[in-house]
Amino acid sequence: MTTLRLNPLTALLVSLIALTLPPAASYAAPESASSVPRPNILFLFSDDHQSNGIHALGNPDLITPHLDRLVNRGCAFTRTYIQGALQPAVCVPSRASLLTGKGLWQVPSDFGPEHPSWVEQFRAAGYATFLTGKWHNGRPAFTRAASHGGAIYFGGMHDHRHMTLWDFAPDSSYPPKAATLREGFSSELFTAEAIRFLESRPKDRPFVAYVAYMAPHDPRVPPEKFRSLYDPARLTLPPNLLPRHPFDNGELSVRDEQLAPWPRTEAVLREQLADYYGMISHLDSEIGRLLTRLTELDLAHNTIVVFAGDNGLALGQHGLLGKQNLYEHSLRVPLAISGPGIPPGVRFSQLTYLFDLGPTLCELADVPPPPAATGRSLAPLLTNSNKVHRTEIFAGYRDFQRALVTDRWKLIRYPQIDRTQLFDLAADPYETTDLSSSKEVAETLGTLRSRFDASRKEWGDPLGWTSAARDR
Repeated sequence: MTTLRLNPLTALLVSLIALTLPPAASYAAPESASSVPRPNILFLFSDDHQSNGIHALGNPDLITPHLDRLVNRGCAFTRTYIQGALQPAVCVPSRASLLTGKGLWQVPSDFGPEHPSWVEQFRAAGYATFLTGKWHNGRPAFTRAASHGGAIYFGGMHDHRHMTLWDFAPDSSYPPKAATLREGFSSELFTAEAIRFLESRPKDRPFVAYVAYMAPHDPRVPPEKFRSLYDPARLTLPPNLLPRHPFDNGELSVRDEQLAPWPRTEAVLREQLADYYGMISHLDSEIGRLLTRLTELDLAHNTIVVFAGDNGLALGQHGLLGKQNLYEHSLRVPLAISGPGIPPGVRFSQLTYLFDLGPTLCELADVPPPPAATGRSLAPLLTNSNKVHRTEIFAGYRDFQRALVTDRWKLIRYPQIDRTQLFDLAADPYETTDLSSSKEVAETLGTLRSRFDASRKEWGDPLGWTSAARDR
């Protein structure tokens, strides 16, 4: 395992924060699954979170002691991907896939009752199901899933310091006039609502608590206490920063890309990173507050805790700022699971989709998964860490971009402009060297092209290798 090295200032800050943490026993490994047949589920979901956006998952600059402890007390899946989006708001289809266990081309963003979510499955199995935070997939789907809720935001983004939220309405009546302006930061409001549920939950049945944070999505305005943790000049910059993307990928002027001027400068990107990291550290603090209360209520020993992100983010990599692309920084997300039956301290490098989570949680709790789900349970890996899960990942963004990922290779195709990129992820994880014109890998490219076509048809994607070659 690689040892992360902190600069002296960060090391001092981590030490000071550690003094305020509850003892390690607060997150101690729980009892075996056999003694807790119906575990609770605490699902913590972040917004625009890079896959290495946790100190324990490879970012030496980040201060995330609570998420670190969650990762180290459980397991992490380090190559978890979303399948992309057919619209600029990438989080909408990502969340639809996560909730239903279905791929990008298999479920609409505002999914109806013919696509039940895994939360609905738990509710039907007798669980109390609580939802708070961001819900971006339609009010009817929310009502079908939630038996309890509060501090709900039906939308994509908002000023974190002035949140307009809805109270829970069992009859699904959420008119605009029913929303109220709440005092406090979004992460604090959602954490407080989740704690209220834990304290007042039905005691006669297990629960699912789905806490959908909006951090670290922009506007990135962390409280000063957390922003001051990061000196922009001291932050480590990735090696794939560029002033501009080298060609038109079809989405260079979307809103996300307008959050900083062109050409991208190192000074601006350092400020963006400092704000982003401040948002993550604040989120980490709130997650710590929630996990501490879970322990105080004697629930931690029988609760599976999941932390995941809905999509990644560029933040200057490849000259991009947003997530409307198919590079690793935008397609991959963090995923950590801890609790009863979860092996501690394990890192899984198998290829996985974010929407494999629903079937996984259903299997761990002995709840029927959503019907027709194409997500595959990760549970078999928990007892056999060498098991192959998926051999490839297929992803798309609108009609502009498609990608195929294997254990080693990454092919990105731009059908509108007849352009291909090929990266050797084993040797070039930051995707800095395009090998698509190299004669040495011509055979590999041909093989990947064939797998690309087969995977596209398997997932029901009508877009061909070129924009004119659509399935009829």
